[in-house]
Order: sequence, then structure tokens, then C-alpha cells
Amino acid sequence: MDQPSPLAHTLTGFPAAATSFVSALDANRQRIAQDAGVSATELRALFRVGRSMSITPKALAHHLGMTTGAITAIARRLVEANLLKRVDHPGDRRSLFLELTPHGHDVMSGIHRDFSEMLTACTTSLTAQQLTAFTETLTSVAAEVRTRSARP
Repeated sequence: MDQPSPLAHTLTGFPAAATSFVSALDANRQRIAQDAGVSATELRALFRVGRSMSITPKALAHHLGMTTGAITAIARRLVEANLLKRVDHPGDRRSLFLELTPHGHDVMSGIHRDFSEMLTACTTSLTAQQLTAFTETLTSVAAEVRTRSARP
């Protein structure tokens, strides 16, 4: 009996381009994490702490879709690497905040600088007007994807 031939699942057009872009960014994140000596998940945690400036482990766990126990382990490793520090919560003795250390700020500044320089180099073929339009479109599409991906 003949076996059905396997089907290739490929995207075309904008969905293919979007997937390729996300895949390229993910590969870049893996490289950045490796260069910084952290895991990709630890890097995501660093980005969130850096953006928030100060965040509770519970809020970080919610953002990353992880348990607080997993965040405790991640925070411990990042504290040991001198990238994060624990700060007592002023209103709750049982809680704390996670913040970047001075070294963590230096690492994040370098990552942001390198990423910005890379994207600038990648978009040199675009005019200022095209880059503005691309930025607006990418921002709009990202917002719409977040809206449509939100759980009710």
C-alpha cells in the first residue's frame, strides 16, 4: 500500500517574512545570552527587570509565564553573576524587589547599544521615510498580534 507523501508546511509572503524576522531575532538573542554568560530565559528576565527598573519576583514570574520557584532559581543565578540584586520591599517584610546592579546596567547598556547598531546597519538601504513607515507598521502589527493573542 502506498504511503501518503509527507506534506511540507511552509508560509509565504508576509507571514513567511515575519517568521523569518522573529527567527533571526531569536538567534540573535541566543548569541547575546551566550556572550553574556546567561541562558536565554535569564536574558529575558534581565530585559524585564531593566525595563521595569524594580520588579517583584511574582510580577517577573507572571511576565515570563513561569512559577515563582523558577524565578527564585533564575534570580539566584543572576545575583551570583552580579547582574541583579535583591532589595527589601519597604512596605512588606515578606517581599522583595529585583533590580539591576551597576554591572547589570553596564551589560544591558552594551546589549542595547550593540542591538541598535546592528539594526541600524541592517536598515541602511532604507530611506529615513521608509524606515519611519517600517517602524510604524511593525509597531502596529506587533500591537495587533498582542491583542489577538491575549487570552479572554
